[in-house]
Amino acid sequence: MSVRISRRDLLRALPLALAWQGCRRAPYRRGDFVRPPGSAVALLAASGYDVDLADVIRRGLRELPIAVAGRRVLVKPNLVEYRDGAPVNTHPHVVAGAVDALFSAGASEIVVAEGPGHRRDVEYLLHASGLGRQLADLRVRFVDLNHDDVRVVPLRSRFMGLEALALPVEVLRADLVVSIPKLKTHHWAGMTAGLKNLFGTVPGAVYGWPKNFLHFHGIENAIVDLAATIRPGLTIVDGITAMEGDGPIMGQPRDLGVLAMGTDPVAVDATCARLIGFDPSKLPYLAIAGAFLGHADEARIAQRAERVDRFRTRFAVLPQFAPLMEARRG
Repeated sequence: MSVRISRRDLLRALPLALAWQGCRRAPYRRGDFVRPPGSAVALLAASGYDVDLADVIRRGLRELPIAVAGRRVLVKPNLVEYRDGAPVNTHPHVVAGAVDALFSAGASEIVVAEGPGHRRDVEYLLHASGLGRQLADLRVRFVDLNHDDVRVVPLRSRFMGLEALALPVEVLRADLVVSIPKLKTHHWAGMTAGLKNLFGTVPGAVYGWPKNFLHFHGIENAIVDLAATIRPGLTIVDGITAMEGDGPIMGQPRDLGVLAMGTDPVAVDATCARLIGFDPSKLPYLAIAGAFLGHADEARIAQRAERVDRFRTRFAVLPQFAPLMEARRG
């Protein structure tokens, strides 16, 4: 059972929540996580943001085992900071295309929501990025997850050592959470894709900026616990123009021309890792998540639409991440 409380009451109760981390038990119950024998990931070519991305995403939905009709959908883009001309955020045309495609698939309600971990002024980000204009045209509301009401809910895995976490009510009421990240290298986690994107669901008004509470408990641990608890039902990764080097903000653009889609967020992230040159088994959060949340093993992932080799490349990474890259082919 979840308990709904105000943000003010949550802040008063936070010291007690921190004390829970002393509990010692297995990090998850195996019976809570049943994986299918395999997972499908669709790779869809998109030459730029001026193509009909709604049509591309509709084709992706047809490749996947997912039901959207009649469901309340929360679309979670990556909206963290604005640098003119830099691919920091999920492109607004990808978000708009996803909203269009999900409505076409029968979604009863769609809300776009994000809790930026860097820039606190969400209105500025919506204006500067162009996402606000897209949502106004679509008549879709935006929710700032940093300041939404929260509920304290039990975590379904406990790699952080915590029993519970406050999460926004808007996330918890959704029938389907759709993670739509920008594909980027990341100076702490190695890579940002669907799983790391869930950091934006953690309310800054409760846990601070830039979500330091999660950092203190281990970024890899937090990524897995959030994914295990929120269980995003669809991931759409914006890899049309990605970011390499010193991501997730200060890196350089790298054109890939692809959207990656799937219902298994681990399989999608593992596929994205392979696209940019990482060995998924060497990325700690993917190695952990691949043991119980989804499939990271390439043999368990059915590639739909295009094959990985069409887009596979090798991104520039910070020196500390060079050992995590796959061995060079040939």
